[in-house]
Amino acid sequence: MADIKEILKDRILVLDGAMGTMIQRYKLTEEDFRKGWFEDHPSSLQGNNDLLVLTRPEIIREIHEAYLEAGADILETNTFSGTSIAQADYGLEKAVYDINFHGAKIAKEACEKYNELTPDKPRFVAGSIGPTNATLSISPDVNDPGYRAITFEKLTEAYKEQVKGLIEGGSDILLVETVFDTLNAKSALFAINEVQEELGTNLPVMVSGTITDASGRTLSGQTAEAFLISVQHADLLSIGLNCALGANALRPYLQVLKKKAPFFVSAHPNAGLPNEMGEYDETPEMMADQIKTFLDEGLVNIVGGCCGTTPDHIKAMVELVENQTQYKKVS
Repeated sequence: MADIKEILKDRILVLDGAMGTMIQRYKLTEEDFRKGWFEDHPSSLQGNNDLLVLTRPEIIREIHEAYLEAGADILETNTFSGTSIAQADYGLEKAVYDINFHGAKIAKEACEKYNELTPDKPRFVAGSIGPTNATLSISPDVNDPGYRAITFEKLTEAYKEQVKGLIEGGSDILLVETVFDTLNAKSALFAINEVQEELGTNLPVMVSGTITDASGRTLSGQTAEAFLISVQHADLLSIGLNCALGANALRPYLQVLKKKAPFFVSAHPNAGLPNEMGEYDETPEMMADQIKTFLDEGLVNIVGGCCGTTPDHIKAMVELVENQTQYKKVS
């Protein structure tokens, strides 16, 4: 397998775009989320997109291949909510390993297909590890600020189960993304270290936080620099930002990371901010114009798209970076 660290010293890599945005185009029904696996499950499953790697794998494979066809170098697995913590909302804690194993396997098969077509352009699978719907730093009860819905130990165990499935399914990278609470990210990183030690693996790790609004802070109150300081003890492939904001709004925080980080820097912003209907209006051309600023200023080593982005957005980014001189952050 090609060494992604060496490749990043020579060129900018492109991450794929949104999975949820693409899934919405299929207008799926409840049956699509049950097919062959959860036919008799007692509660509604529609909208639990991670299940589609089991029930409609051909759809997920088709989306992955659309991003590869657009030129993406890195595919994220469809496992953003693949922990027992997140799946507990649906009573599907027992499906977690299968979700992550098959999520990675589908993405890996898609990458291998395209690697055979163009072996000089290796593709990588990033096992997507989302933040869960619990937080270690903030109380969910305004009347009891000291209360926590989960412990560090329980969250770590949940992450370990997810990480094991992602690695054994064939992930090349592990991506801890959309971090709104850095203590959650620390739990994920601790879990990754433990599982990699148990399995004897050494997959590179990416971490990507989310700045929630114009305050320039994560939900748990950290600035971009504080977020970096909190996780830079880990041996990371990259540190970056994704979601919540469009490309223009991310720029000042990426400037901080570019200046301070001892790692490669990544960004996969939304296609602007959602409109009153919750949809994203930025076209591929509009978004590419903003991403060009990142490239001109040498802010990023990995770029891609989050909410609202499509293969057309990724194709526009690929065209931008193809002939860019790589910003060499790591010697």
